[in-house]
Amino acid sequence: MPLNNGKYEVELVPRSDVRDFIEKHHYSQNINGVISNYCFAMSYEGHLIGAMIYGKPAMANQWKKYVDSEEKILELRRLVLIDATPKNSESWFIAKTLRWLKQNTDIEVVISYADPNYGHEGVVYKASNFDFIGQTSPGKVIMWQGKKYHDKTIRTKHNGKLKPFAIRVKEALQTGQAQYVDQSPKNVYMKKIK
Repeated sequence: MPLNNGKYEVELVPRSDVRDFIEKHHYSQNINGVISNYCFAMSYEGHLIGAMIYGKPAMANQWKKYVDSEEKILELRRLVLIDATPKNSESWFIAKTLRWLKQNTDIEVVISYADPNYGHEGVVYKASNFDFIGQTSPGKVIMWQGKKYHDKTIRTKHNGKLKPFAIRVKEALQTGQAQYVDQSPKNVYMKKIK
């Protein structure tokens, strides 16, 4: 299945169009807490085979390391394709979305993380000409019901009040149903698009 045969399509879509696909196919199995500014779908002959979410960087004030304004940076928050896609599909998908961002937004820099805790080193980012810029500090995640959640999950608020999900996770930590687990540092990649 060559990628230039016109049967592949990449389009900007609402988050709801890719949510279930990402939660089924992405290693994290969730998009809870992921801020999404731009969502893309990749389809083959009308069938969804990939999805991507770009959003505001997860870490507060992180943008200051890379740009002079928060509106000029995005984080590639989720990227997933079904396993049956041909070689180079991920880098082709990334290239299409970066081109769209360059032409249609004021975004100057895209960052992303490869998580060795899930066996990811960042090969697709290297293939997409992202620069490796270092590693994060080691961290912790919350393990609950077989899934990993960022530790800020228990502080997530809406209208000044903790979200119901945050309350449930916090209670699970207190009862011992959930626990903190140490994590290795993530590899950080950056791509200047303007």
